[in-house]
Amino acid sequence: MSTSSTQKQYSVQCALIICLSLISAVLPDDTGLILRGAPSGNIIRVREGSPFKIALFADLHFGEDAWTDWGPLQDVDSARVMSTVLDKEEPDFVVYLGDVITANNIMIENASLYWDEAVSPTRARGIPWASVFGNHDDAPFEWPMDWFTATGIPKLHCPDANTSDAGPFASYGEKCSFKGTSRLQLMSDEIKQNILSYSKKGPKSLWPSVSNYVLKLASSSNSEEASAFMYFFDSGGGSYPQVISDAQVKWFKQKSEEINPDSRVPEIIFWHIPTKAYKKVAPSFLVHKHCVGSIFLEDVAAQEAEMGIMKVLEERPSVKAVFVGHNHGLDWCCPCKNLWLCFARHTGYGGYGNWPRGARILEINHQPFSLKSWIRMEDGRTHSEVILSP
Repeated sequence: MSTSSTQKQYSVQCALIICLSLISAVLPDDTGLILRGAPSGNIIRVREGSPFKIALFADLHFGEDAWTDWGPLQDVDSARVMSTVLDKEEPDFVVYLGDVITANNIMIENASLYWDEAVSPTRARGIPWASVFGNHDDAPFEWPMDWFTATGIPKLHCPDANTSDAGPFASYGEKCSFKGTSRLQLMSDEIKQNILSYSKKGPKSLWPSVSNYVLKLASSSNSEEASAFMYFFDSGGGSYPQVISDAQVKWFKQKSEEINPDSRVPEIIFWHIPTKAYKKVAPSFLVHKHCVGSIFLEDVAAQEAEMGIMKVLEERPSVKAVFVGHNHGLDWCCPCKNLWLCFARHTGYGGYGNWPRGARILEINHQPFSLKSWIRMEDGRTHSEVILSP
């Protein structure tokens, strides 16, 4: 990319940030989103007397098979699904529930370019969001076997951005490196480039597990009073084992006892890969027990080991529900002791399976607290409504 092009792109980005800041400064306080420049730490301010709505986007898999005609088209389809959900539901917040990108298919030096494309429908509507990592987000590049057959390596698999042969990567000015992009870089880039992102790297003591943090829902009039806490975990995969570690369990115990010592405030949990507890409550055959959902077509693909996170969650009466992705053919919620274990809905056209796409929606009511959920599909239909807390 030439110096003049780089300066022009930088100027556009700066202008966009300034415009968003000016717009957020004049938004009235009775809007669903109270945007005042950058997010205020870990506090999300919500309207008093109105429900707070969250859309969960799971398993988007942007960047899959990027060297084919099919790959970029699936990203367009995934963006369409998100746009439909956002326009129909008009949520106050979005959670990207892991496998935002398929890093093991991404050849360019910085996979954040695909991550940025994945969050663009949410950003374009001025909706804040938070994200966690899945098992594909920083996976190492996997060389396609077709590249070593008679078909050969695709012509544009590693373009030189300074030539006319650069193809779709020319505007990025990116080289192919096949090295992958680390969790830390992906998260750093998201935070740096998006004033609407509430995502966090999390404590250094938990690295390489990166997306571990907590956000507080608070009223616009009193940021000290919490109506709910939302915990986000990195459930591993990709560059290290699929597990919520003992260190993460200890972090949650310490943090939750610090900010919610009497378990008075409801807590909602998000991560990508289901724990083994999901296997225990999963519906068997045609018997769905007290589960609510529309597709029960897979066995639960659980984490590699259980280090105690479920025991801690089950012992806290404030924990209402856990939400995961990972299994594209499951979208159910099942009761588990004093809480609910829920899958999202496969949102992206990337990844395996041809089930219709959609997104799980959460609706949080305050004073008194209640948590309701349903699925919004790509064709606009809704189904599988369930009350997860009185």
